[in-house]
Amino acid sequence: MNLSCIIIDDEPNAVNLLEILVQQSTQWQLKAKCYNALEALAFLKTHKVDFIFLDINMPQLTGMELAGLLPPQTKIVFTTAYSEYAAESYTYQTIDYLLKPITLKRFLAAMQKIEAYFGKAEQMTPKTQTADEGYFFVKSGKVLRRILLDEILYFEGEKEYVRLVTGQEQLLIYRRLKDIEEQLSAPFVRVHNSFIVNTKQLAKIQDNHIYIADKHIPVSEKFKEGFMAIINKRIF
Repeated sequence: MNLSCIIIDDEPNAVNLLEILVQQSTQWQLKAKCYNALEALAFLKTHKVDFIFLDINMPQLTGMELAGLLPPQTKIVFTTAYSEYAAESYTYQTIDYLLKPITLKRFLAAMQKIEAYFGKAEQMTPKTQTADEGYFFVKSGKVLRRILLDEILYFEGEKEYVRLVTGQEQLLIYRRLKDIEEQLSAPFVRVHNSFIVNTKQLAKIQDNHIYIADKHIPVSEKFKEGFMAIINKRIF
């Protein structure tokens, strides 16, 4: 099966071993080897992979801490020398849990489990879930919070995060604004490189700015035509 993955581990020997196992035993594409969590976050911001091999004991951010920052749909194969983390690992989208040192026999068992997981996922539709049912879930730490679409005022991109703003709260999501946009449909519309707005929440439009609650959001030339095409349909 043609899958893509990355290895995240601060131990070069462990990385090398996993790389050899992947190359010799699978048809998977190893897209990157990251030696700390920050390097992995930077890579995953601009690249998509099917799953990650993630070591738990790392400096700066542990594997568990990193898992809490990743999008909730990120599939993980944890690797560690310590078995006590096994139960906690399954609070995430964990496919398997590999104890070090990883043997060929155990890796092949994991390979079968991983490919069976993705083979089953391919049979399920729709492959990409959208937020058409009036709500979606936002990962906040280890908690998946249910957010009603009608309550959202806007999304604001902030470097490697997106800020989701409602009338009651603000949540930070580790996603690109482009990824959020792909999961949304009307009444949400992109109006700026940094903003997606809920047109149901607009108070007024003036001087190329949108007014939502106490926020003034600019409408850039890049998105103005598409945005105004939607607004013009509702002008009396």
